[in-house]
Amino acid sequence: MNEEAGGNTIKELLEHLTEVVAMPVDETTRAEVDAIKQTFYKLRRSETDAAKKAFVEAGGLEEDFKLDSDVLEDELKRLLTTFRTKKAALFAEREKEQEENLRKKKAIIAKIKGLADASGEDFQKSYNTYKQLQQEWKEIGQVPQNAVNDLWKEYHHDCEKFYDLVKINNEMRDYDFKKNLELKIALCEAVERLDAEPDVISAFYQLQKLHDEWREIGPVARESREEIWARFKAGSSIINKKHQEHFDSMKGMEGENLEAKTALCVVLEAIDLSKLTSAKEWDEQNKHILEVQAQWKTIGFAPKKDNIKIFERFRAACDKFFQAKSEFYKGFKGDLDANLEKKRQLCEQAEALQDSKEWKKTTEKFVALQKEWRAAGQVSRKHSDAVWKRFSAACDAFFERKSTHFSSHKTEEQEHLQQKKDIIEQVNNFDTTIAAAQAIAKLKEFRTRFNAVGHVPFREKDKVHEEFDIAMDAQFTRLRIATENKRAGKSTTATAAPSGTTTASAGEKSKARLLSERDHLLRQHDRLRNDIQTYENNIGFLTVSSKSKGGNAFIAEMQRKIDSLKAELLALEEKIDTANEALGF
Repeated sequence: MNEEAGGNTIKELLEHLTEVVAMPVDETTRAEVDAIKQTFYKLRRSETDAAKKAFVEAGGLEEDFKLDSDVLEDELKRLLTTFRTKKAALFAEREKEQEENLRKKKAIIAKIKGLADASGEDFQKSYNTYKQLQQEWKEIGQVPQNAVNDLWKEYHHDCEKFYDLVKINNEMRDYDFKKNLELKIALCEAVERLDAEPDVISAFYQLQKLHDEWREIGPVARESREEIWARFKAGSSIINKKHQEHFDSMKGMEGENLEAKTALCVVLEAIDLSKLTSAKEWDEQNKHILEVQAQWKTIGFAPKKDNIKIFERFRAACDKFFQAKSEFYKGFKGDLDANLEKKRQLCEQAEALQDSKEWKKTTEKFVALQKEWRAAGQVSRKHSDAVWKRFSAACDAFFERKSTHFSSHKTEEQEHLQQKKDIIEQVNNFDTTIAAAQAIAKLKEFRTRFNAVGHVPFREKDKVHEEFDIAMDAQFTRLRIATENKRAGKSTTATAAPSGTTTASAGEKSKARLLSERDHLLRQHDRLRNDIQTYENNIGFLTVSSKSKGGNAFIAEMQRKIDSLKAELLALEEKIDTANEALGF
């Protein structure tokens, strides 16, 4: 019925049986020996089934399974033989004693009968002898059950015959009848009081004792005999009727109990063990099983012919669950131990990386470790918190150091912002009188210096880049217009230019346009690259703790932006390569 198979081992049962066998044989010891025997063979059968299952699982054939001789079963049989021998001896002794008692009582009846026939003798002597024989009758023990009724009828008949036929003193006879009547009236009152006894079983057993007392009391006057017996019989009938009704109702309740117990068996047998795949599900179902077992204990006995069968069915369903639960936890424990070892290795790797200053590379490694951690599975509760704290401590140590490191760059970013603004101002104030070639070279120098300046605050980045692009575009536009005007002037003053001059001017104009487009692509390229770097840094600032509090969705969104910008960056690089090839770079 439970995981401990009832709480007793076979060895403990035999030890208890040894003690019981040593006791005097009575109804209590007989019942206890029978109970121990039944429990022994239930446990023995359970062990045999388990051994057969293990034999088959190990590759053996069920028909080849043989159970070794059982020393404990031999001991049980020896003890049972000893008890049966004691019981048989006791029964033989009792039977012999009862037969001897029967012989003695028949002898007393014969003597009473002789007193009744010897009516001419001295009454007082006969009466004293009769009273002595009555006392001897009471002191004699039980007789064989099959002789009780006939013996009592014969005894009672001869007693009444003694009183009826012997010529005794009327005063003495009336006194004796009167005393006997008083005793029998008291018994009638005692029987009638039993009607108020709430315990029907107790009342029934008390009635049997009153009947024994009735039999031991002598006769009453002839005119009172039928009346007093009718009263005693009527009171007895009420108790007997209640006793019968009680057992009839018990039989009805036993049927209801059988239905209730059958319903509990159906509940347990309907459990689909294959769907219990987690420790939580097994624990919840275990609680349910214990509740059903507690409910079973509140239900009374089923009919005798069904009681053991329904109990065996219920126990089999419980044992099936607990055995499956045990097998699950054996495998589950192995998985938990393996997962714990994986997570300990991840802790060691995280601890080895927590002091690294390679921010980007180490961030990527930590992200990979966190993914492995999530995929590693559960560990036992007693280790879960400790191993998680160890891992998260290493992760947080690195990301907090990284956050501190980059937050110290805020001052530098403000300085970089000012430097870029200074360059923009220089571009806006650029000397427009220098030659175009020198101007282009100077503007390229401005771009190189602008791109060489480190990161600026994220919210200022787009703005400062836009200002720089506007300033550079303005200068390139001015140079292109100036160059075109200059070329147009030369064209109008040249009266006999060679045929190749026009083609050369068109080539210069096309080259200038390519240079402008290339510069614009390079600016876009720098801006995209800076955006990607900023997003990657921002992801790195998030610690393991902040990610576990709902930051995963935000990280995923940032990663999508990074992937999109990288794709755009590749397309720009292809365009820049094409422009470089056309310009001969």
